[in-house]
Amino acid sequence: MLIRYWMRQPAITVDRKESLQDAIHLMKEHHIRRLPVTDKGALCGILTDRDVKRASASDATTLDIHELLYLITKIKAASIMTRKVHTIHQDWTIEEAAALLLTHKISGAPVVNDKGRLVGVITQTDIFRATLYITGLEKRGVHVALLLEDTPGSIMQIVNLVREYEGRMASILSTYEKAPAGYRRVYLRF
Repeated sequence: MLIRYWMRQPAITVDRKESLQDAIHLMKEHHIRRLPVTDKGALCGILTDRDVKRASASDATTLDIHELLYLITKIKAASIMTRKVHTIHQDWTIEEAAALLLTHKISGAPVVNDKGRLVGVITQTDIFRATLYITGLEKRGVHVALLLEDTPGSIMQIVNLVREYEGRMASILSTYEKAPAGYRRVYLRF
């Protein structure tokens, strides 16, 4: 399953010269926690809700609300954005994207095409949706976990048995992780 089919597109972006106030408005309006920052259409950074909180005034400030609002309009996206951006290619798989997010402990990333142009954003939530889809979990049903001998046709024997009794498979997942040598774990959803 490729990222191109699960990413949010088009990406909501903010120009590097826009104010923090504009960025906050976009994030609230679109209910997003990360905002790619562009310079003449090219990705140059990312602004996250964490960056915004770090740049916002402390509760202990002595400034009044008008002074705070004025300062927020003067802070530019480029001055608080994260410059090192981890991107994901639109032709990566959901698994590859999940691995990158886990490795870098981030909850989403901009998606780029072959030319490095920004084409969307992928988030943990999008990956969760894709996982629910591929496993058939959203359809409910019965989930069976098996430890099968790793021989040619072992999974097919189970599939044929299910078909014989007019069962319908929603998904079949298999792994060698945490399985004894010569076996595999198989997860079926009917």
